[in-house]
Amino acid sequence: MLARLPEYIDPLHLADKRGELKGQIPVSSLDRLADILFNDTGVVTVELFFGREGRLAKIEGQIEAVLELKCQNCLQAVQWTVKNDIKLGIVSSIDQADRLPEDYEPLLVDEEKILLKDMIEDELLLVLPTFPKHPHHCLTQKPGNNKVDHSFNEQQSPTENPFSILAKLKNTGDL
Repeated sequence: MLARLPEYIDPLHLADKRGELKGQIPVSSLDRLADILFNDTGVVTVELFFGREGRLAKIEGQIEAVLELKCQNCLQAVQWTVKNDIKLGIVSSIDQADRLPEDYEPLLVDEEKILLKDMIEDELLLVLPTFPKHPHHCLTQKPGNNKVDHSFNEQQSPTENPFSILAKLKNTGDL
């Protein structure tokens, strides 16, 4: 086990050696996540095991993080816990990817070494929601209060139907 995660890895070499990687990657280093993050503090805990199953080079493991995403309703921070299992089959072509067992996702490797943080960032992007939101109705609730704010509805006076004039014209036959 390494005390610090390497920047680049050779997944085929690690699979041949039955290697394992355990460590943390700072969330601030994950550039493609920046748009959906409210705050880039924290770390992603990574635990990966490399090996072979017959001819299949594989990566199995888990990633964990608590991310602060932007709620798409109120644009405030929403805590999002990620705990995702990883099962990747290392392939070098689309044909090999098509032949992977059903429970494996392809990791297309066209070079010897790949950026570890890019692989982890891909896995995070796949499991995060497209439109993160608070579990409660954040637009209708005041922070720290579980009661819905109905004051907006109570202050409105009943409005007249804008098409009532047409109804009157229809009844008189002037239309």
